[in-house]
Amino acid sequence: MRYPIPNESIELLFTKARSHRSWTEHPVSQETLRELYEVMKWAPTSVNLAPARFVFVQTELVKEKLYPYLMDSNVEQVKSAPVTVIIAYDEKFYTNAKRLYPAYDTTDYFKNDPKISSDTAFRNSSLQGAYLIMAARALGLDTNSMSGFDNAGVDKAFFAGTDLKSNFLCTLGYGDDSKLFARGPRLSFDEVCQFI
Repeated sequence: MRYPIPNESIELLFTKARSHRSWTEHPVSQETLRELYEVMKWAPTSVNLAPARFVFVQTELVKEKLYPYLMDSNVEQVKSAPVTVIIAYDEKFYTNAKRLYPAYDTTDYFKNDPKISSDTAFRNSSLQGAYLIMAARALGLDTNSMSGFDNAGVDKAFFAGTDLKSNFLCTLGYGDDSKLFARGPRLSFDEVCQFI
């Protein structure tokens, strides 16, 4: 039987966690980013195929490749964040099927149905991006996810000639709490949930 995690951990991950748009100058080490992946990689995906790919953008030189494709309101956030992660997906994720799901080879199932393959890659890379956010919070990092960018432009700049496609971006670092907005409300249980 599993037991609930302490309330302090729930607060860290959910109820007191905030999305940050302003950052301190404290760096995020590559060791921390490796640890982040090692934590989040164990979360579930469809038949364990893990289609997400993560590009950790850290240097100003590489950040400059992102700026032309960002909504104006996102440029300063990416510029000031220690790390911006491009959460992408591999359109041919199923080439790892035999290795990652040895119980049953699903290669042909995905290879022969581009619609199912595309839907699976997008859906599961979205899940994995969310897992990355939760793992980052668990490791004491702050995050902010964003979809305000030109996917086709980012794909051309970063993934030309590959089978990778961008899904969304997420900044990582140590947020400046003094610049947070007031916390926004959430919908109530009765507004979004039902028992049947």
